[in-house]
Amino acid sequence: MLSRFTRFFVYIFERALPDAYVFALLLTFLGAALAYWLAPHASIHEILSGWYKGVFSIFTFAFQMVMMLATGYALASTPVARRGLERIAAIPKTPRTAIALTVLVSLIASWLNWGLGLVCSALLAREVAKRIRIDFGWLVAAAYSGFVISTEGLSGSIALSQATHGSALNMVERATGQILPLSETVFTRFNLVAVAALVVILPLILCFTGPAEEDIVAADIERLKSEDAPPAVKEKRGTLGVTLDRAWLLTVLVFAFGAVALYFMLREQHFSVDLNSVILILFLLGVVLHWRPVAYAAAMKQAGRFTGPLILQYPLYGGLMGMMTATGLAGVFSAAFIRFSTARTLPLFTYLTSLIITLFIPSGGGHWAVQGPFAIPAAQALHASLAGTTMSVAMGESAANMLQPFWVLPILAIAGISMRRVMGFMVITFLVALICYALSLFFLLPH
Repeated sequence: MLSRFTRFFVYIFERALPDAYVFALLLTFLGAALAYWLAPHASIHEILSGWYKGVFSIFTFAFQMVMMLATGYALASTPVARRGLERIAAIPKTPRTAIALTVLVSLIASWLNWGLGLVCSALLAREVAKRIRIDFGWLVAAAYSGFVISTEGLSGSIALSQATHGSALNMVERATGQILPLSETVFTRFNLVAVAALVVILPLILCFTGPAEEDIVAADIERLKSEDAPPAVKEKRGTLGVTLDRAWLLTVLVFAFGAVALYFMLREQHFSVDLNSVILILFLLGVVLHWRPVAYAAAMKQAGRFTGPLILQYPLYGGLMGMMTATGLAGVFSAAFIRFSTARTLPLFTYLTSLIITLFIPSGGGHWAVQGPFAIPAAQALHASLAGTTMSVAMGESAANMLQPFWVLPILAIAGISMRRVMGFMVITFLVALICYALSLFFLLPH
């Protein structure tokens, strides 16, 4: 039954969903139309200026994502990392056990750090596809499914910002003068039970959502092997340039330089890992495991082939977020739900609002910057749980990301597969997460 249910959505998505770039364009125009129709500050000037500012304000984040993808891929191309991935990928012997293992690894890695989860799960999917005949869209969807608990984990930007004194995104401190430590958000019963439920349920359910034998579209194994082959390094021995290219002393120096800088930054941040520190860790590990500078440069050049979709599409999503922020459209959505809320139902209605807003603002920090200023004052006015209201935004973000291609782009780029084939399988993950988070917020949140 699950297989037939999934097959229906795969059929719909493959025929109705455009290319990821076209999808971003359509969302841009839909967001502009809704802003002009519903938002309080929606003049043509506000919409277009908000879009313009958003396009260019996301450049830092977009380059961070490019670097995370490239450094992660370069790390995976080292002999040590490749052997590790190969050993994990060799564990499953059937398609179903492969799906279960991929989901489980992705869930654990994403909860620890969302950036690490994106890279590790995509690279594991490539290795598994080389060994088992399995539908590649199903496998890549399993790899992305772990991201459904990323915002509820140790690197979730919404929870971390509420625990950081003086953070520009700390709406709770701004409203109450207090901070929300992770013990009141991430390490709470209503959050951990929902996460644990997904860790148990998703590997079991996704095992039974695969296509029938005649519908399997397997990966091109030869393409994967050729892309993952160690890059050839051409050199002429005996010259000064070649000697410097192969100078392991430079590797030692840059590793020491970066490691000490990383230690100082982590100490200042109370050893809280963020996106920048993840990128630097991936870079330093890749540098030292490739050992020769020229080998790492060749690996990064090879990784650069996968970054095109990110460079093309992230500015469009930045523009979309800019329009939502400039016109106040997200506030319209929030106010509509809050108007009918009580102290008990506010987190649940905030969660439902978050599902909608995520389709237009898929970045957790940007999303919270728009919805937080409405949600936290409402929680204060209704004497609702501040922690529950905060995490309800994060939970809606995580669930809706299963239908929003913003975060799946790095995985699609690494795997080398189209969005159409993957998103049909993601409906199951979305529905499971939708129910788990809603039940947790309604029944387990203290009132």
